[in-house]
Amino acid sequence: MSRIVTLTFSPCIDKSTTVEFLAPDIKMNCTSVTLEPGGGGINVARALSKLGTKAKAMYISGGCNGKEFEQLMEQENIPSIVIAGVHETRENIIIVDESNGKQYRFGMPMNTLVEKEYIQFLIELKAMDDLSYIIVSGSVPPGVSLTIFAEIAAFAHEVNARLIVDTKGDALKQAVDAGVFLIKPNLGELSALVGKKEIDVDEVKDIARSLIKSGKCEVVVVSMGAEGALLVTSTIVKQIIPPTVERKSTVGAGDSMVAGMVYALHDGSELTEAVQYGVACGTAATINPGTELCRKEDVVLLLPKVEIIDLS
Repeated sequence: MSRIVTLTFSPCIDKSTTVEFLAPDIKMNCTSVTLEPGGGGINVARALSKLGTKAKAMYISGGCNGKEFEQLMEQENIPSIVIAGVHETRENIIIVDESNGKQYRFGMPMNTLVEKEYIQFLIELKAMDDLSYIIVSGSVPPGVSLTIFAEIAAFAHEVNARLIVDTKGDALKQAVDAGVFLIKPNLGELSALVGKKEIDVDEVKDIARSLIKSGKCEVVVVSMGAEGALLVTSTIVKQIIPPTVERKSTVGAGDSMVAGMVYALHDGSELTEAVQYGVACGTAATINPGTELCRKEDVVLLLPKVEIIDLS
């Protein structure tokens, strides 16, 4: 059976809690802390599991936090390939101010990876067979040679797997130069990719088409937050618009969207339907607190409300 693998170079333990209100210089009592494994590819694998498809999550784990991280993954029954890390697995903190419902996200610095760690990613990846999707998601930490994307892309081509990349900055540029199936930038990430300070929504179609015509990717899905996403291929331009919902958290919404697209594609859906499903999953993630990601029952309810507008 075809398999899906996610790669996460900088996983983290997400710690979520709430306080009555946020204020400086005083002691604030937190509610009980929720611990969840996080990081781009980790969240994609977790969301896929919630939707009913298992992906193997490959990640680096180090120190006492790493052991706790591995236990959290085991509790969610996520198949994993664990690479021993030199440094302690990092933590992120999410705090909700109950007085106004605002969410504050504190991301700790990424650990620098040593050469043997990211090379082990390639060794473990190339030992896998019968792959249908390779998903590289999340920020790329210092120390990783960005030429790794060329090697991953070459392997994906060799085994006829679709490579999906959801990252930013130089890492995204290197990935696109290497050749991928699909990228999912937001407007800021897309503008940086093409060397502009900012771009207007009206420019997205032409910019995405230029990337596609260059042979660097087949599909561009531009995430636009509450406005949904713009799907662009050589023959398709469609805006996928989600319904209005009461948002509780945006953590993992983009990862849930990627998971939804992969889930639908892997299940045989055509591309527009897959992006529609992905937008429903991303929206479903926002109605749950903390880093709960999407729930399939919410996706089922939201999916019929996701609108598709043909802009071709």
